[in-house]
Amino acid sequence: MRPLREAFGQFATGVAVITTATAGGERAGVTVNSFTSVSLDPPLALWCLSNRAPSAPLFLRAGRFAVNILAADQDHLSRRFATPSADKFAGVDLVPAPLPILAGTLASFVCRTERVHDGGDHHIFVGAVERYHRTEGEPLVFHSGRYREFWPELTVDGAA
Repeated sequence: MRPLREAFGQFATGVAVITTATAGGERAGVTVNSFTSVSLDPPLALWCLSNRAPSAPLFLRAGRFAVNILAADQDHLSRRFATPSADKFAGVDLVPAPLPILAGTLASFVCRTERVHDGGDHHIFVGAVERYHRTEGEPLVFHSGRYREFWPELTVDGAA
């Protein structure tokens, strides 16, 4: 299993934190690198969550989720939401919204859960994008089990 995981890890990805909240106020958040756009018309996005994740039942019940695309300087948020904790949101800056949206991210998408598919040992969530926001900046990148940084543009003889 480990060699397969390492082979999959050769694909560099961005890092996102998926958050949700139920009508009763229960919140959950999890770090993923499985986010992708599916369709522009209609606007759809997907992400995957382990069937064994403690937050899986809450995500399945909530019916909505937010995708928070992390910036290069937000690896601390990636680690926080990847680690089990009684309250992953304690001390985290949030944008005022019905769903928990992390402040300072490169982009966020508020989605209604459209479908959940069985994906072996994962749930595959497909969401209809209801709202989104984006800013400029460098993304947090994950490759081969480590966070990576982009190199600044190289110049040759002063030309970019």
